Amino acid sequence: MKGFVLWMTGLPGSGKSTLADEIKKIYPKFIILRMDEFRKIVTPKPAYSGLERDLVYRSLVYLAKMMTGQGHNVIIDATGNLRKWRTLARRLIPKYAEIYLKCPLEVTMKRERKRVYRHKAPKGIYKKGAKGWPVPGMNVPYEEPKKPELMIETDVVSVKESAGLVKKLLFRLSR
Repeated sequence: MKGFVLWMTGLPGSGKSTLADEIKKIYPKFIILRMDEFRKIVTPKPAYSGLERDLVYRSLVYLAKMMTGQGHNVIIDATGNLRKWRTLARRLIPKYAEIYLKCPLEVTMKRERKRVYRHKAPKGIYKKGAKGWPVPGMNVPYEEPKKPELMIETDVVSVKESAGLVKKLLFRLSR
């Protein structure tokens, strides 16, 4: 299996980075594109405006497309709060699957308060959201996927079990 993209989408704190890391352990050749790290390069002082988000997400999709065109397998670890960005990826990348990590806002907020910051995620995102900062699921929309290839309720399913579900999905898609 070469040139495949898995987009892990869900609210901040839903478990995207944790699951991406677990998948990377199983499939070491996958390249993880983390929005939190990517944004720091593309917009060193992010404003999180609508225009900025659009440019950054479109750039991320293009990078994933280019990498898959070179035969790399990619995990996009990004909230992708608007469906249009995930739709763009689906349209441009032939081997694409969306994995929706569904988790109640209260749980994601609790996780975020306890988060160990390894991947440059903004700190205190939900506290900032309470003060008006644009946070998907709080004060900017998070458009749930209509037909993801896989949906995992991360408040119910463990990381190991989730990785097993992704492994089954990849097996099914590679046949």
